[in-house]
Amino acid sequence: MRCPFCLNPNSKVVDSRPDKEGSSIRRRRECEVCGKRFTSHERVEEILPMVLKKDGRREPFDRLKLIAGIKKACEKRPVSVETIEKLVDRLETRLQEGQEREVPTTTIGELVMAELHEIDEVAYVRFASVYRSFKDINEFMDELQDLLKGSRS
Repeated sequence: MRCPFCLNPNSKVVDSRPDKEGSSIRRRRECEVCGKRFTSHERVEEILPMVLKKDGRREPFDRLKLIAGIKKACEKRPVSVETIEKLVDRLETRLQEGQEREVPTTTIGELVMAELHEIDEVAYVRFASVYRSFKDINEFMDELQDLLKGSRS
């Protein structure tokens, strides 16, 4: 593991433990050259389906790309990075359990929106506005009205 401070490729593990959910291993490392400590997270690489884009292209599922999109929707909202990562963990688990070889972006988007709706309604609306590509303000207003009806009941 390369040291993030001096870029030396040699470090030693000084502590290792599973994370809270048991889905990854947290390793505390020390650089053998500069002596600084840093943390790495190790997880089993699992086989995820290909993502089928709206234009017909296929690309590998990209956890970091999904996290970045959700973070953007949650910007300046009381949603922690840990909450976002857990959301993506649940989504990955669901995709792996489904065992499909390809998953449309529409399916992934709907799953994310369902989770965001429960976590933070503003983040949900932000994500939906980009994901659904509303044609005009009336479509956007319809979505907001549906959201307001749901929170009143």
